[in-house]
Amino acid sequence: MSQFFYVHSDNPQGRLMKQAAAMIHEGAVIVYPTDSGYALGCHIGDKKALDRICQIREIDKEHNFTLVCRDLSHFSEYARIDNPAFRLIKNNTPGAYTFIFKGTKEVPKRLLNPKKKTIGIRLPDNEITKALLEELKEPLMSTSLILPGQEMAEFDPEHIRDVLEKRVDLIINGGYLGEKPTTVVDFSDGDAHVIRVGEGDPAPFE
Repeated sequence: MSQFFYVHSDNPQGRLMKQAAAMIHEGAVIVYPTDSGYALGCHIGDKKALDRICQIREIDKEHNFTLVCRDLSHFSEYARIDNPAFRLIKNNTPGAYTFIFKGTKEVPKRLLNPKKKTIGIRLPDNEITKALLEELKEPLMSTSLILPGQEMAEFDPEHIRDVLEKRVDLIINGGYLGEKPTTVVDFSDGDAHVIRVGEGDPAPFE
């Protein structure tokens, strides 16, 4: 049975964020809110937790996973990014974007796209996510909570509780979020290519 935290969307309770970060370090699979719906997350180095996420979503290891970051300081550690791309992203984040880069050797191989050796990077504009990452002190391995047979990320935490209460360790209730997919920008060949238009304004990257 999972724990269920009710967290203030604008002023997240520090005590609960510390508990959530500790659980992640201990191997928990969590559900948490972002600016593009709810997501599943686990520690970047935890293979067992990643396997559980793959089972929940019914995805394989060729899925495009994402590292959710607190700020740009982690970009050069996990992504092969040049100065023009760095400046462009700095000027347009945080926000509802997913950026795709070639991963560095710091990214566990199981998280990289096996063919392209790429990883998604996000800097979401959500106070709960930012507070959680501040406590975690490192990126969170993440994937949108899209249940099997669905096309959009889940946005109702009470429904998520009904469906996943026995399959995850923690559900962070940050309120009803609505459907807000990210805009996906691929930098893996050096230039910016918008491959999906969502909530984030694509204009700066076109």
